[in-house]
Amino acid sequence: MPTPESQCVRRTIIIVTATQPGVAPFDTTANDAPSSHHRGSDLSVSADSTLPPATARDRLWLALLLIATAVLYLWNITTNQYGNTFYAGAAWAGSRNWEALLFGSVDPSNFITVDKPPVSQWVMGLSGQIFGFSSASMLIPEALMGVAAVALMYAMVTRVAGRSAGLIAGLALAITPVAAMMFRFNNPDAAMVLLMTAAAYCTLRATARGSARWLALAGVALGFAFLAKMLEGLMVLPALGVVYLVAAPPSFWRRMWHLVIAAVALVLSAGWYVVLTLLWPASSRPYLAGSTDNNFMNLVIGYNGLERVEGRSGGGGAHGNPANAMADFARENPQLAERFGGGGGGRGGFGGGMFGAQPGITRLFTGEFGAEISFLLPTALIALIVVLALRGRRPRTDLVRAATLLFGLWLLVDGLVLSYMSGIAHPYYSLAIAPPIAGLVGLGVHQAWTARNASVSWQRYTARFGLAAMIAAGVVWSFVLLDHEPNWQPWLRWVVLVAGIVAALLVALPSTFGRRIALAVGVLGMIGIFAAPAAYAITGDTMSHTGGSPSVLPERSTAGGHGGFGGTTRSGRGATGSSGTGGTGTGSSGNRAGGFGGFGGFGGGATTLPAQLQAMLQNSHARWAAAVSRTSSAAGVELAAHVPVMGVGGFSNDPAPSLAQFQKYVADKDIGYYLAPETSSQNGSANAELMSAITKAFGNTGFGGGRSSVTTQIQQWVEANFHGTAIGNYTVYDLTVAPSPQPASTTATPASTTTGATTTGSATPGSTAPTAGFGGHRTGRHHTVATG
Repeated sequence: MPTPESQCVRRTIIIVTATQPGVAPFDTTANDAPSSHHRGSDLSVSADSTLPPATARDRLWLALLLIATAVLYLWNITTNQYGNTFYAGAAWAGSRNWEALLFGSVDPSNFITVDKPPVSQWVMGLSGQIFGFSSASMLIPEALMGVAAVALMYAMVTRVAGRSAGLIAGLALAITPVAAMMFRFNNPDAAMVLLMTAAAYCTLRATARGSARWLALAGVALGFAFLAKMLEGLMVLPALGVVYLVAAPPSFWRRMWHLVIAAVALVLSAGWYVVLTLLWPASSRPYLAGSTDNNFMNLVIGYNGLERVEGRSGGGGAHGNPANAMADFARENPQLAERFGGGGGGRGGFGGGMFGAQPGITRLFTGEFGAEISFLLPTALIALIVVLALRGRRPRTDLVRAATLLFGLWLLVDGLVLSYMSGIAHPYYSLAIAPPIAGLVGLGVHQAWTARNASVSWQRYTARFGLAAMIAAGVVWSFVLLDHEPNWQPWLRWVVLVAGIVAALLVALPSTFGRRIALAVGVLGMIGIFAAPAAYAITGDTMSHTGGSPSVLPERSTAGGHGGFGGTTRSGRGATGSSGTGGTGTGSSGNRAGGFGGFGGFGGGATTLPAQLQAMLQNSHARWAAAVSRTSSAAGVELAAHVPVMGVGGFSNDPAPSLAQFQKYVADKDIGYYLAPETSSQNGSANAELMSAITKAFGNTGFGGGRSSVTTQIQQWVEANFHGTAIGNYTVYDLTVAPSPQPASTTATPASTTTGATTTGSATPGSTAPTAGFGGHRTGRHHTVATG
């Protein structure tokens, strides 16, 4: 029987040989040996401790992976400008005020927060405080989070299955299209996924050693993932708990005790902020957006909890959450959604648009979801089956099987929730399952390759045909996805298909390859699996992703076109729009704007203002230079003028402030101006068709609650008591003068042709209620507000 020393020498020789020129980079069995443990000891010998020291070549491969990832994520990153202006406004506020940073306020005067916990805002706001706020200081930390996530993926898989498997997994995560896009964007998903990946890494370290300390660190990481995006950050929790309970070496009751410790760590790392919001006097902190009663737990259970999964529309107003109502409308009116939401028209055959495809098992494979996450999904699902089959008879503590189980449960739990959730399901939410897909691909390809010549026949055939199936499924599905963009790089789909099918046939053959043939097969297989998602990821560097729902789809010859319903208007030039309000406001000139005036709650507000209006706001000395309906529009005004702006009604019809509170702010001279954005008229009769469909579906109250919403009440009061002046695409009301009843008026000259002219009057108390647009704002008598 060979001694442990001789086995270690053999493994070292295999690794050194496998990394010589002419050998496929994953042709190694270095860490396939089962682990041996001393029950319950943190110093026990485990699979990760048998990993030989890294050679210079190993370090070079890792450096190349991380440098390439950094280049991919950082190159041309400021073409995304302010990304999602809603979160950019909060990052700017956090760079100006410590309380705004702590709570994630949208404005530095701390009226209301964003509708998510503040971890992501802490990173971007602190970067702005240190380096000065800019697109670069906001987005570069997001890219560095992506590099860190890839490094953790490499380290996690390497400790389990060897450096070659780690390289494949890290590369798979780096080039996943949704990862390459969202790690260059300012939504909270980047921070959340980094923390979820860190929790998985700590759990595998804990499972290898039976370590309560590492498991507690996993709990801490999950706690902060919760503070990044609430319950979505905990979707990996079932997988982590099951894997430790099943595969860790200590006794059952000790494992249970370790899980209790980890749960306490999770509660403490997330709960301190919850307690802070409960103990801090509500009158001296910003309103917690998304909640109905300014309570953090209401936000957890409702708006960011069950409402997201079940599609229930909570909150105020006749139709509750306008976001869910809008998503339902888009799904029930697919033709309008395609025309105005960029779901399919002008974009090949993808469809899906801002809110993704219909709920169901196929959602992740269709529409924008399919383009963002599904390139490697068939390979990962087959890899899960193959690895569990190959490792099924190993000891309970087998780390390769434990890691596969962790990634598999993570993918299945999170993936099924994404597939069947009836509320808003932005395709970029799929970033949460990019790490488990990458981990399964790395483990599956490595395990099948190393077992393809096993002495046991069933293992040999399982490995060969399993690897062939992984490659074939990946390349065929890549061909299908690429075919949805028939005019974009049409040669690529054929290269992928031919290279992958040839590689799949070769690995299924019973012959043993020489080194050169093995290298050729490995290169062909890698091209087949990775070329398509890598092409999408690299192409993303040339495009500007802005607005509320960015898209990975390669830019077509018909530039722009993904606005609609407040979606993202994308441009290869990355210019900032010169006009337009309430929509995305960040698309380039000449591209189609964000739908029906842009549902500002999703697309973000315009980040440019008329010079006259900008000067007026900057000369205001009020606590809030202006107020405007919805925080998304407020954020856009803030970024344009660099002054605090109150977002009335929050992100999605929040009951803040009440009319009485707003009237007191006005009486105390805390608000300088009220801004009412005009509806964009550039789409003419097309907008009329869309509005007609909305009115037919929802009546005169629109998506966001109509006359009962605070935004409508406040706007009607302002219009009835203050004089309006048309400046650019805004009607501006000076709130510093004494209120006086205004005469009713039914007509006015369009603001776009009378910049600087005044327009008097609006609805008086008791007048007929107007038709509400997006978010409960009215299509008024002399102007239209549609800011969502």
